[in-house]
Amino acid sequence: MLDATHWDSDLIRRYDQVGPRYTSYPTALQFHPGIGPQDLLQALRDSRKTLRPLSLYVHIPFCAHACYYCACNKVITKDRGRAQPYLHALEHEMAMLRHQLDRRQTVEQLHLGGGTPTFLSHDELRQLMGKLRENFPLLNDDSGDYSIEIDPRETDWSTMGLLRELGFNRISIGVQDLDPAVQRAVNRLQTLEETRSIVDAAHTLQFSSVNIDLIYGLPKQTPASFALTLDEIIALQPDRLSLFNYAHLPERFIAQRRIDDRELPGAADKLTILQNSIAQLNAAGYRYIGMDHFALPYDELASAQEDGRLQRNFQGYTTHGHCDLIGLGVSAISQIGDLYCQNASDLNLYQQTLNTRQLATERGLRCSADDLLRRAAIQQLLCNFRLDFAEIEQDHGIVFRDYFADIWPQLQQMAQDDLIRLDHLGISVQPAGRLLVRSLCMLFDRYLSEQSDRYFSRAI
Repeated sequence: MLDATHWDSDLIRRYDQVGPRYTSYPTALQFHPGIGPQDLLQALRDSRKTLRPLSLYVHIPFCAHACYYCACNKVITKDRGRAQPYLHALEHEMAMLRHQLDRRQTVEQLHLGGGTPTFLSHDELRQLMGKLRENFPLLNDDSGDYSIEIDPRETDWSTMGLLRELGFNRISIGVQDLDPAVQRAVNRLQTLEETRSIVDAAHTLQFSSVNIDLIYGLPKQTPASFALTLDEIIALQPDRLSLFNYAHLPERFIAQRRIDDRELPGAADKLTILQNSIAQLNAAGYRYIGMDHFALPYDELASAQEDGRLQRNFQGYTTHGHCDLIGLGVSAISQIGDLYCQNASDLNLYQQTLNTRQLATERGLRCSADDLLRRAAIQQLLCNFRLDFAEIEQDHGIVFRDYFADIWPQLQQMAQDDLIRLDHLGISVQPAGRLLVRSLCMLFDRYLSEQSDRYFSRAI
């Protein structure tokens, strides 16, 4: 088993920086309009030649309520009639992409995100899944990793039964905080009973995994109040738990302007919340996977990390990073080989483009050899807390210390501070460095100096 994390307040103060979460490298900030539909189609044809398996992400942008903290691409509306035009656009997109693929390219992973996927009615969920099965080779034996994001306020037992029938076997539940004062401050009123009912349904219906999302740093949170929230969540025994750091960026996200800055916890309280939460989760048997993610020891993420198989993509930590990822829907991102591409982020533009039988690919990036090298280094550090120099050198034809001579002094300083162990074989992230692994990865980011801090959250 990997060693536990070690909390060192002095090191955290020194190394806690603002930076990317590295669901990709290069990050989406480097995407440019020089990538279009033809690049996507060619990448899919290359994928077909090698019969690489697939991961599908489907973005459903609609929400009935605005959560003030949210930074997702979403459309707030009470009009359920907006779903049908969107589903029609998705169907056009699927039909155009399927011709570039081979039916032997099985869909190992499927994720419906948002927004609120269960904004869709039962008939619309059946319609969407029917079209996905018609256009892509989805698995029928429950062996796939098929997940959906759940808002308990928009879901009941009948919906959970339908989702299981449609092939979903994992759910991710948004909770954020159970304290009513915090919930009112962020406009997300959700009772513990609503959440518990969905978890109970998932266990009864034999979903293989339940993830719960929490956020620390929200207005009116205190160390004591959040400890109570975490106690209640631990009692539900989710297989995985995400503890995200709230990034207050009101200049970027209009809804966050509804949050009173004066009600946000101070830096000291925020650190205390995180430190106490890690101790609570460790005591309850959860393993720290990295980047705010925790899992019980039997979970697939924990075993994959143990075996060095854990990977990371736009869906977060995954065991399916070997798949080509196809993003469907407004703002969705695809990662196919060395190509990233993203659909239009404006809903009307996305729908209008697809309705003219044109793909809505708007921007992207083709990775250079340097990008692929740095991506591999960042992936190894984020996922496995180690970096093998010989493997990187063999795969990319470099001498590590020569190639990264500019950051070698900073790596040596991190080693002196016991954040990492650095020798001729590679880098091993030490217990005190695991919470700060983003700061380590930022050393390998060639683009970081070009980017504004206003796009990022702090590492801690």
